[in-house]
Amino acid sequence: MEGQTTTVTSKGQVTIPGEIRKALNIKPKDRVAFELLDGEVRLRPVHSRLLAGYGAVIPKARPEDFRKMRQEVEEEWGEEAGTEA
Repeated sequence: MEGQTTTVTSKGQVTIPGEIRKALNIKPKDRVAFELLDGEVRLRPVHSRLLAGYGAVIPKARPEDFRKMRQEVEEEWGEEAGTEA
């Protein structure tokens, strides 16, 4: 891949060229990290461990009824529904 250039804005922002975004699989809203190594900057995607699990658990119903879920848990634990600790 040939080197590519871009312009820094007055806010210090740059656009990552499309070819590089595609090669690194960087999508809108993704996070990236900059590392300074011997006077050069390395750019790499940062993958969220939290977001990696998004969608892994299938809800019992949609939309989810959190009041009902809480009531079921409180009943299972032997507490009165709606009572705060």
